[in-house]
Amino acid sequence: MASPASGRLLFLDGLRGLALVFMVLNHTGRYWIERPMGWPRYHLVYLTVPLAAPIFLFLVGFCLPLSYLNSTVTRGERYLSVAWKYVRRGARLVLAGWLLTLLVFPDEPLFGGGVLQTIGLSIIGLTPVLPLLNRRAARWLLAAAAVAIYASFNLAHPVLRAWLRGHPVVTEVWFTDFPLWPWFAFPLLGAALGWVWTEVHRRGDDDRRYFTLMSLAGTLCFAAFLILELTIGRTPHFHSGRDLVLNRHWNPGAVTCLWILGVIFTLLPVTHYLMQVRQVRAPWLVIFGQNALMLYFVHQIIVITLLRQHLGVLFQSWWLYAFANVALLALLVGLGWLWPEIKRRARRFLATRAEPGASVARP
Repeated sequence: MASPASGRLLFLDGLRGLALVFMVLNHTGRYWIERPMGWPRYHLVYLTVPLAAPIFLFLVGFCLPLSYLNSTVTRGERYLSVAWKYVRRGARLVLAGWLLTLLVFPDEPLFGGGVLQTIGLSIIGLTPVLPLLNRRAARWLLAAAAVAIYASFNLAHPVLRAWLRGHPVVTEVWFTDFPLWPWFAFPLLGAALGWVWTEVHRRGDDDRRYFTLMSLAGTLCFAAFLILELTIGRTPHFHSGRDLVLNRHWNPGAVTCLWILGVIFTLLPVTHYLMQVRQVRAPWLVIFGQNALMLYFVHQIIVITLLRQHLGVLFQSWWLYAFANVALLALLVGLGWLWPEIKRRARRFLATRAEPGASVARP
């Protein structure tokens, strides 16, 4: 199912919207619930982290081949023109991430690696690789590079923790929140898999076999995760004790990485089946997905800056917390629905102001 107005594939917007919902729940769980509410609060926060940012990062890589081939093959644009467009987009996302840090997290390092910064740098980093992905060997190498980036970080983690203590600038800039190493692995893997799917989709072939194989891979990841989860002894289940904490920020360990891949490789086929094959309409999810950047910004200002920091909102009741989240999501749907019209009127206003003779001459 595609939007008739834009040609967008709505199942991709739906999954992006679902990731935004997970991120909202992560932030409200982190900032609206008091710690005395115990393990349910911890598990809500811990389990929604792998359900939010990793999906966004994977979709960045997965969707880029579709955009690239539509631009260069369908519309005949030159590679340099398309590459410059992607570099500008990536740079704008990095700047947006810095602005969000100033607005919501003024005490955090300004040039740290938030989700938006990592997404922006990932787009820039993938741009030179895109022309090579029409070769099968290049796609395999890209997938192998994704595994190597994650594995090397895992192996280097003990040494890296000690080394970063003496390098505060490197620590703040490159190893805060979602650092490129190891998180660039997810866009790389997404780009390799996204190119394969894009070729199938552009030929008009039935892509259900592709998503069946992906769901099988997701099942295998869940099975491996469950085996390792039950094998590991002392650490409580679903706990950061088995992950790679660096500079007081969370990075997934091997067990959690299997959980993340299982979620991604399951949710993408399920979303495709429901929205593309069964034609299930989920307009509120599509609104979230198509306006993800704006809503990513706005929900943090509402949740953290306005309600938590200025109004001191804290819930001690799960029922009140659930009701507040429903109200917040409804508000975000409304903002997302109005956003295209707001942008259209803003552009018209700016264009009118820029027209010669728009201002009234003095008598």
